[in-house]
Amino acid sequence: MQNQLSTSQNIQTPLVTFIITIYNLPTELVRECIESILALSLAPADREIIVIDDGSDTPIIECLHDIENDFLYVRQPNQGLSIARNTGIQIASGKYIQFVDGDDYLIQAPYEHCLDIARYHNPDMVCFEFTHSKKQETSLTLNKAISGIAYLHNYNLHAAACGYLFKKEKLGKLRFTPKIFHEDEEFTPLLLLRAETVIRTDTKAYFYRMRNQSIVNDSNKKHILQRLEDTQKVIFRLKEVSESIPETARIALERRIAQLTMDYLYNIIKLTKNQRYLEKAISQLQEKKLYPLPDKKYTKKYSAFRRVINSNLGKKIMIATLPRL
Repeated sequence: MQNQLSTSQNIQTPLVTFIITIYNLPTELVRECIESILALSLAPADREIIVIDDGSDTPIIECLHDIENDFLYVRQPNQGLSIARNTGIQIASGKYIQFVDGDDYLIQAPYEHCLDIARYHNPDMVCFEFTHSKKQETSLTLNKAISGIAYLHNYNLHAAACGYLFKKEKLGKLRFTPKIFHEDEEFTPLLLLRAETVIRTDTKAYFYRMRNQSIVNDSNKKHILQRLEDTQKVIFRLKEVSESIPETARIALERRIAQLTMDYLYNIIKLTKNQRYLEKAISQLQEKKLYPLPDKKYTKKYSAFRRVINSNLGKKIMIATLPRL
């Protein structure tokens, strides 16, 4: 089954391509998402909106005829978020790309600030914050531009790809790995390694909606184990990348790998409460020289967790005392 496209947009070179991914979402949420983009100061020629419908039961375009001329609609068989985003990347013609999940939306004033950073400072990436609150905040900060390697080295990474406005040209051949959970944990650090200039702002420009139906909130045991296995795969792939890049980049990526490994072990304890599963994961990490966790002072949380998880007694105490997620 081939992709189905519906559009009447003019073919131009926009400033930003917005890639919206949807799967069986309520029409009102998708409409709110699209209209949050249409409300921005971008002229029609400066924006490209691509809606990737990843095989929803009902084509959502049927409920959006009044605004269908404002976006490109692509319907494809259900293949997961990674492939949906990769389809959007392939089609995108904008200078910058912004991913938006179809049940979220952009907050106008803060996101205008991000657009201004792109317009007037021309960075490879703009990093901004998420919010779960509908109350808008007016903090419009602007930090000095640094390299993506420096960003990885100095900041705790928010992996969600929706938190970055980035130049398409920086992608090269980088794409999302298909059919895994936590694909952003791999994609975002690798994208940052390619960025020469990153500008970080504390402005909360993206409204992230918490929904019980979300795949990240699925408490099904099979899905939990799959999410943990996929996290391990991402860690191992990042480790492999780190072994073939220059030292400065390697040191920066190793920070992210160590912190992701910390999160992985913590989630095993919280989600499974299973000593045998934890020890098996640790053994596999040892084979890749990823355990014991490296003695680095990345954060206070990391240092404390490292001391506990690197001891047999500490592991037993955490399994016995930490509440199940």
